[in-house]
Amino acid sequence: MSTPRKSTKARLIEAALDLFAERGVTETTTKAVAERAQVNEVTLFRNFGNKYRLLLAVIQDSAVSAKLIHALVEKANEKENVAEFLREYAQESLRTLEKAPDLVRSIVGEAGNYPIENRMALGKGLDEANRYVAAYLEQAISRENISSDFTPEQIVNLFNFLLIGYFVVESSTEGYTYWKDHENFLESIISLFLQGSFDLETSAVREGSIVKFEAPEIADLPASLVRSLFKKAKKMGKQEYALVYVLFGAGLSLNEILHLERSHSVVEPQQHILQVNYGHERQVPINQWVMGFRYGSNSINPLISWLKTRKDEQQAIFINDASDAVTAVELQRVWHGLTDEILTPQGESPKIEQARQTWCVEMLMRGIELEDLSILSGMNIEHLQQYAQRARNKAALESAARLDKKS
Repeated sequence: MSTPRKSTKARLIEAALDLFAERGVTETTTKAVAERAQVNEVTLFRNFGNKYRLLLAVIQDSAVSAKLIHALVEKANEKENVAEFLREYAQESLRTLEKAPDLVRSIVGEAGNYPIENRMALGKGLDEANRYVAAYLEQAISRENISSDFTPEQIVNLFNFLLIGYFVVESSTEGYTYWKDHENFLESIISLFLQGSFDLETSAVREGSIVKFEAPEIADLPASLVRSLFKKAKKMGKQEYALVYVLFGAGLSLNEILHLERSHSVVEPQQHILQVNYGHERQVPINQWVMGFRYGSNSINPLISWLKTRKDEQQAIFINDASDAVTAVELQRVWHGLTDEILTPQGESPKIEQARQTWCVEMLMRGIELEDLSILSGMNIEHLQQYAQRARNKAALESAARLDKKS
């Protein structure tokens, strides 16, 4: 069976990508692209108008970018821990950049000359790529059950900025020898990210050149503190109240909350369910009861009340003052406002990820099986063992309190 011939546009985009990679954007002519695609130059102009419109088509070609990012991340995600994930992703990224140095230098150095639509497409492409990589990084973080003050998207953005900056300097200058080689640079930035981005214990075990850290202890929040957060959130506004309800009633991570849309809130006769489409795709019921207090029903609760007041057309569940989807920084700002002047038993300000930990422990205290909690939380059973131990500790304390009352 013969292979279908590619369309003229597809051949031109493919030829342009190859030539941009070989020569850079400036040195690539429309005549050369047409010849490589085996079409007349007039055909190129008829389809794209000019070279920058052709470049825009290359940038927007999702099949090319998706295939590249998918290949990078799939290989990195085979690794067992966050350190190995970051190392493999960084190595593969640098190898990919090295295959087309002229293209990278052209895009970085000449972007100021591009039409606004090209620059917007570049920004959108980078944003989508970062989100895609962040989803896989979040899975790696979840496997090790470690926490961070930064979201996976923030970590990936910072990481990619360093990688691109290093590559541009290294490929565009001579005599710059601060880093001995790629390996030396990678060791430095991975160490920087592990120590500066994640909440890890200081003790570490070296496995070859990889540093593997122990996961921190579970730090769920007491019922009285959670109750205070609900009361404060209710006074602050309907969105804040809904946010705290989702955090403690469904145990979602910050990134999962950022990607919630109105259609993901599913009200059924017996349950209110959230469809999670980011990271570990799954359905999670929102608890009506949280730490001994009831916050509505499956048909009337803080989240439903918030959505009913919305007059905008934004699909995101949580929004900012401009009615845009709330960002990680903005969500953290809301959390800091909620937890201002509130301290944990350890004398620290509550962190947003502790809501998820509190939910997991409470679900286990209620009697849910580890296998079921793994399905609902998207976390593997091995890491949930720590939560099970914490739940047993709390159960023992409650048992001791009951015995003391009987005495």
